[in-house]
Amino acid sequence: MKDNFQISDIETLERLYGKPAEASIKKEIAYVHPHYQRFIEASPFAVIATSGPEGLDVSPRGDQIGFVQVENEKTLLLPDRRGNNRIDSLRNIISDPRVAVIFFVPGIGETLRVNGKAEILIDPALLHRFSVDGKVPRSVLRIHVESVFFQCSRAVMRSRLWEADQHIDRSALPSLGTILSDLTMGELDGKQYDKELPDRLKTTMY
Repeated sequence: MKDNFQISDIETLERLYGKPAEASIKKEIAYVHPHYQRFIEASPFAVIATSGPEGLDVSPRGDQIGFVQVENEKTLLLPDRRGNNRIDSLRNIISDPRVAVIFFVPGIGETLRVNGKAEILIDPALLHRFSVDGKVPRSVLRIHVESVFFQCSRAVMRSRLWEADQHIDRSALPSLGTILSDLTMGELDGKQYDKELPDRLKTTMY
């Protein structure tokens, strides 16, 4: 039975929300403007969304400030550092190159959104450009930019994301070891996982 309170057509949706402000349209461009480049170069953290045959994926990417390089106004380079080797995002890109990336800058309310198509590169010279402490990334994403625009600060302001009094102690949430132990009915040793995790993160950062 159809839910009378469900919106299922664009016309109804547009009537509910009304027309976007002119600035919301004008801010979107098809290249990386120098102003937008400054946001990217100041960002140590981004989230990338992909889609593929097995579904959607959204994955965090973080590194030193400016870890994503603006190769030119139509191209970004994003190194893929060590992780859990699930490579969900990369699997998706192989079959569907479309990506959406949102960049965060600590202390700044506005974020920057980039949509485009990505390819996975393993050229040794390119990998070397992103070397940290002599360690290169497994691959680099070359993102061909199709649209770029800023997102206003309302979401960050409402969440008070950067405000210290919003931060909670890690002990307030279950540890990763506890989660793994419970999910696997004790098959994985959660206490051992938690014990080894701090050193593992330090030694496998890059």
